[in-house]
Amino acid sequence: MVGAGVLSLPYAMSELGWGPGVTVLVLSWIITLYTLWQMVEMHEMVPGKRFDRYHELGQYAFGEKLGLYIVVPQQLVVEIGVNIVYMVTGGKSLQKFHDTVCDSCKKIKLTFFIMIFASVHFVLSHLPSFNSISGLSLAAAVMSLSYSTIAWAASAHKGVQENVQYGYKAKSTSGTVFNFFSALGDVAFAYAGHNVVMEIQATIPSTPEKPSKGPMWRGVVVAYIVVGLCYFPVALIGYWMFGNSVEDNILISLEKPKWLIAMANMFVVIHVIGSYQIYAMPVFDMIETVMVKKLNFKPSSTLRFIVRNVYVAFTMFVGITFPFFSGLLGFFGGFAFAPTTYFLPCIMWLAIYKPRRFSLSWWANWICIVFGILLMILSPIGGLRSIIISAKDYKFYS
Repeated sequence: MVGAGVLSLPYAMSELGWGPGVTVLVLSWIITLYTLWQMVEMHEMVPGKRFDRYHELGQYAFGEKLGLYIVVPQQLVVEIGVNIVYMVTGGKSLQKFHDTVCDSCKKIKLTFFIMIFASVHFVLSHLPSFNSISGLSLAAAVMSLSYSTIAWAASAHKGVQENVQYGYKAKSTSGTVFNFFSALGDVAFAYAGHNVVMEIQATIPSTPEKPSKGPMWRGVVVAYIVVGLCYFPVALIGYWMFGNSVEDNILISLEKPKWLIAMANMFVVIHVIGSYQIYAMPVFDMIETVMVKKLNFKPSSTLRFIVRNVYVAFTMFVGITFPFFSGLLGFFGGFAFAPTTYFLPCIMWLAIYKPRRFSLSWWANWICIVFGILLMILSPIGGLRSIIISAKDYKFYS
């Protein structure tokens, strides 16, 4: 759950301001926990059948064809979006590590660091399955906890900066509004574990007496408490110390103690390597299935080799073209994460359980749907604008 999105939370706070920022953070925490509960419940609502994939649930709720067309494209956008953002994050953190460890070195362009980061994936993408990644996942979990803690502890240690300001950065009203929208996307991006919930729950054994939703729900609650402990201190302390001059990645704002910041950036790199693979697996799976079933390719190791390398190269290329961490987060966060995280589970719940009109469940779902749809429409606009503004002064492939 705790992704690299947590690093942009102080920046999102600086674009939202104190009141709205705290409200949006807490609201998102509650809504995503609620939709997660719905997904855990719906996993086995048909006796004797389990929905192991997000799109199987979609097909049950909306019908065979429609379910597939609603869920699969969104999942693909989420997974590819994360992979692109993680290319940029990995590259930026490597660059920061290099610059922190060695001040006097010649500065190397970000482009090359993204290539260095991608080179790892050209190898790792050929690991066979989820189980071979469980070690990576554990490492990633430990890393994300560590760098979140370093981020807020180092900020707190640094203390409130001189003449810190909490106003909005943008000079014009329109700028403020668009930044606000983009920041909503940043927050949505941070809460994004819903795409793999079904796959995770599918690995828990289940009997009619002891359904899998028991242990799964306990796991979710623990995960969410940890998420809260990671997200809230980073967002609030980071913003409190730096005000609106905070960078879009909090670890770039921090300078001293050198060894600690260098370590935190290395943790981010290791974590993002693991996460990249977890999100890329389902994409590989889909591409290969389509190529074998629809286009009649022979399933072979050559096919796998080509498909996976082309995909890694594609995400690398897009990452090098638009290396704007915050703009990408806002864009993908709203465009792809809002639906799958905030309102698709609610719509399925309404379609399947049909709660009574104006009952509590009915209201709760509709509030989430409205909030989610607003997110989906507004934040990509803000994110795109911030990408365009960054791109104006940026020399492509310099």
